[in-house]
Amino acid sequence: MRHVAALAGVGIKTVSRVINGEPNVAPATAAKVLAAARSLDYEPDLSAGNLRRADGRTRTLGLLVSSVDNPFAGAMHRAIEDAALERGVAVFASSLDDDPDREQEAVSAFLRRRVDGLILTTISESQHYLAPELRRGTPVVFVDREPAGVSSDTVVSDNREGAAIATRHLLRHGHRRLAFLGDRAGIQTAQERRRGFLEELGGSGIATRDIPLADGLHDEESARRATLALFSSDHPPTAIFSSQNLVTIGAIRALRELGRHHDVALVGFDDVPLGDLLEPGVTVVAQSPQEIGRIAADRVFARLDGDDSPARRTIVPTHLIERGSGEIPPRQEG
Repeated sequence: MRHVAALAGVGIKTVSRVINGEPNVAPATAAKVLAAARSLDYEPDLSAGNLRRADGRTRTLGLLVSSVDNPFAGAMHRAIEDAALERGVAVFASSLDDDPDREQEAVSAFLRRRVDGLILTTISESQHYLAPELRRGTPVVFVDREPAGVSSDTVVSDNREGAAIATRHLLRHGHRRLAFLGDRAGIQTAQERRRGFLEELGGSGIATRDIPLADGLHDEESARRATLALFSSDHPPTAIFSSQNLVTIGAIRALRELGRHHDVALVGFDDVPLGDLLEPGVTVVAQSPQEIGRIAADRVFARLDGDDSPARRTIVPTHLIERGSGEIPPRQEG
């Protein structure tokens, strides 16, 4: 704060009033203070007096995920929390709801509280805004989606190959009329899964231009409606690849509503709650959110312990779980 005051040519109390949004500061003065703060990459420490220890640590981590109520994010969160608790570190978590503005606001909120490190799932087009924090040495690990604009440790699933595994499985069971249900097109993982699906079809000699592709599905209801729409056509699919767990749940609901859950094959990307208890059970390409969380926590703590090696990219494999829905053969027509 002293540096900001010196650069702006004002007193420390004036800087404090501007940073805390207090009244009675001339607009021109406030503008000078904010410009100085930006140029110095200054983030106010909201609770330094209470949280700072002798080693400069706050014993906290910030975790930002797409949504804390998504089972994938919840499992990852638990693995990170378990690793952190062993070190006496608390984990603060926030949902981004795939909102780019919310990403930067949440990151800024955590940094103002001086968390020792960040683990985050990105949605913004670029994470260059984190460059100053990375230069300061704050450990940042990206999970599920890879960053753009900065280089830092990353832990992701093999999304492209996982989608290819699902597609190959359906093709091996005789399906040629497949449909794709995808997440929001701007999300990196959705793009990779779509790519893996289409490349596997093309490599098998199936014309991808005729494949129904429903993108932009963000919850169970939008996926349900998209699935219902597939079966209003003259040539509905005999198999569906749903590329996200909430999308899979919406597809399950629609197939049951239509009475088609025993004659339309379904493979989902990422496991779904109680998927093994349905009839038929839901075949999935499962991720390993616990492993992603464990590795991410290991990388954060390694950096805090002094590891200054180049940024590491870790790809966690997926695996197919056959439960019945993905093994349904094509329906014989006519």
